Amino acid sequence: MKIVVTGGAGFIGSHLVDRLLADGHQVIALDNFDPFYAGSLKRGNLRGALANEEFRLVELDICNRPLLLKTIRATRPEVIVHLAARAGVRPSIADPGGYAATNINGTIHLLEAACQLDPRPRFIFASSSSVYGDRRDAPFRENDGVEYPVSPYAATKKATEVFVYTYHHLHSLSATGLRFFTAYGPRNRPDLAIARFADLMEAGQPIPMFGDGTTRRDYTYIADIVDGIVRAIHHCSGYHIYNLGHSEPVELREMIRMLSEALGIVPELNWLPEQPGDVQQTYADITLAQRELGYQPRTPFLEGLRHYVEWRRHRES
Repeated sequence: MKIVVTGGAGFIGSHLVDRLLADGHQVIALDNFDPFYAGSLKRGNLRGALANEEFRLVELDICNRPLLLKTIRATRPEVIVHLAARAGVRPSIADPGGYAATNINGTIHLLEAACQLDPRPRFIFASSSSVYGDRRDAPFRENDGVEYPVSPYAATKKATEVFVYTYHHLHSLSATGLRFFTAYGPRNRPDLAIARFADLMEAGQPIPMFGDGTTRRDYTYIADIVDGIVRAIHHCSGYHIYNLGHSEPVELREMIRMLSEALGIVPELNWLPEQPGDVQQTYADITLAQRELGYQPRTPFLEGLRHYVEWRRHRES
């Protein structure tokens, strides 16, 4: 199949590109190399893919509607996997308009491009566990209400789900939304907690511990996330939303302990207040994805951390 992956140079996108190429697909990655973090890291993510003749990289911002429409028309993909977005809860509080412009308007541009093709491509898109808001009842199920996002980032992801459904309804676009739960592993974005904390530990600097350390995240290893995306590609029809998580939340203080164990470093902790936009827990009910996609996460958290640390040390050697 010919597959377009937006955000294809990013953490999740580059792993997906590698998997799709290994599976024998033709892959076109779109990425604007946003300066949110170093472009050299993203280009490094694609080192293997760039050597594959079935891969093509197009430097493109999804907010550039004319160029995006032209590129999709010329490419005529059978599948679009839409991962491109401005990411992060805390940065979205500082720039809600910028997040809306990319995450909502950029998605609309891509939907317009998809719906100009005949036949329509299958449309797989990234949502987020953040759409569930700050809820105490868990695990989170896809049919739970998502009326109360607590950050602009979460609001944009909720809006994306609504717009994709609208295009499915109006244009018979087959679409599947995937609510990712805290992906981690090799190539982790440097701003995410595991990568940031590992950097601080190795530099001998204190680790910020927000709140009392009991907030929980459903950390999901990158290979399991990618397997879920691939399964969604093959099962895409109608309109569906699935959770992709590990369904075993880990407390912040336990994550720090396990990461320090994997690194072999005893960390210093800096206790800080809880941050605006943060939620107390994320916890995926993956029953629906298991039943309908055959999704089954296989990587225990400590094993995934060890893979991540091994990758860091190989990268730095």
